[in-house]
Amino acid sequence: TGDVAYTCETAGHFFLYQILARWEIFMAKVKTSSGKIIPVSLVKDEFPFHSFFDNAPKPLFKGKTYEEDIEIAEGCFRYIEKIFTQLEEFRAFELLRSGLDRSKYLLVKEAKIIAMTCTHAALKRKELVDLGFKYDNILMEESAQILEIETFIPLLLQNPQDGYSRLKRWIMIGDHHQLPPVIKNMAFQKYSNMEQSLFTRIVRLGVPTVDLDAQGRARPSICKLYNWRYKKLGNLSHVETWPEYRVANAGFTYDFQLINVEDFNSVGESEPSPYFYQNLAEAEYCVAVFMYMRLIGYPAEKISILTTYNGQKHLIRDVINIRCANNPLIGRPHKVTTVDKYQGQQNDYILLSLVRTKAVGHLRDVRRLVVAMSRARLGLYVFARVSLFNNCFELTPAIKQFMERPLQLHLSPTEVYPATRLNNSILGQNPLKIQDMAQMASFVYDFYIQKVQAMKSAFYGAQKVWQKPGTYQVVEAKRNVPAHPGADLDTDSEEEEERIKDKIITEK
Repeated sequence: TGDVAYTCETAGHFFLYQILARWEIFMAKVKTSSGKIIPVSLVKDEFPFHSFFDNAPKPLFKGKTYEEDIEIAEGCFRYIEKIFTQLEEFRAFELLRSGLDRSKYLLVKEAKIIAMTCTHAALKRKELVDLGFKYDNILMEESAQILEIETFIPLLLQNPQDGYSRLKRWIMIGDHHQLPPVIKNMAFQKYSNMEQSLFTRIVRLGVPTVDLDAQGRARPSICKLYNWRYKKLGNLSHVETWPEYRVANAGFTYDFQLINVEDFNSVGESEPSPYFYQNLAEAEYCVAVFMYMRLIGYPAEKISILTTYNGQKHLIRDVINIRCANNPLIGRPHKVTTVDKYQGQQNDYILLSLVRTKAVGHLRDVRRLVVAMSRARLGLYVFARVSLFNNCFELTPAIKQFMERPLQLHLSPTEVYPATRLNNSILGQNPLKIQDMAQMASFVYDFYIQKVQAMKSAFYGAQKVWQKPGTYQVVEAKRNVPAHPGADLDTDSEEEEERIKDKIITEK
């Protein structure tokens, strides 16, 4: 009825006074006692909830044995009891009206897995402790990027019980070969070594660790660009067998390449403001390659453009806004950001601009190089001044592999995405060799015009040409009507008659 179904509280009273009372009376009647034989039909006759289970499979009670029927009855009661148990759990939401109070209740009473950042844990620590927040396990992701002091805060979000913490397990996952926490104060960073995370400290102290020995992100060829930094990093089986890893990158001769970018109008890197490095030639080259990839069918969400400096990031975004952002055939890439911000993320195809032409800069930090090389799954194309980075000792293991391939971009414009050619297979024709950024920009412009013209031709060619009524001439199709065997061949010559018959038979 309406009154007992109005709230969870009234539903609880209904269960107590109506459901549970009837069940206790039923159990008192059918309960076995010493020496007393209970008829099998008694369970069916006295069961009080026949109407509720009217839509259950029939018959509800088999009537074969007492034990089987009483087990069915107890199962039915457990089903009803579960409904009211859930209503009792929801009862708190009748008292907690605001979303904040309800979220706190779920956090403390219901949630099995809770995700938060270390910064959020620091801000909300007092509030969580006052709520009686409890947990047994901590899984800390990207531990090598967390400040040492921030690492301890998630361990202290609950009050101890009987003088002991109830925390049982602490799992730290991270890669100390990648970038450390960002410390902007140089005194703290250098003299206090504050950029060293607790994860890195533990590894350096020789604490036993479980090391990752196989990766499942990138092609094996791309993995070689950074696996030299690890003790033993192999490949999972799927990166060698899945079709997406076996086929080549459509439109490109190689799956990774270092493209040499010379000065444009005698200008290499520029510095409009201190430490705000930009390189217009590399920015235009990256955007031109992105446009080329879009024209041959690559999805925009599978392409990211990375760079090592914020100034270059803003320049590339400006070039994209001018060249292709509003063009429905091209659009924007998935992301344009810095290598540091992209740590922990990945994409199928990465276009990387290294910017500098006068000094190597902060890419000399091998950890930043490892992050940059390991973001791509299927294709990595790096734009840089080769003569500068080739002389950097710290980057030698990776640059040496790039130098084994041509330093000019090799393209295959006749291919479309997705490719059918196997990776590292020989092209059926000579590749198009791009000498510099200006040639690439000119080629992409001409290629775009060709694509648009082809689309126009296909569109207008598919439309029927309108003609004035009465002017359309119907052309009858030619049909080969077989001659009747007894037909008059209109000839007096037997030889001619036989020749014509043979011709008709041959045409059949």
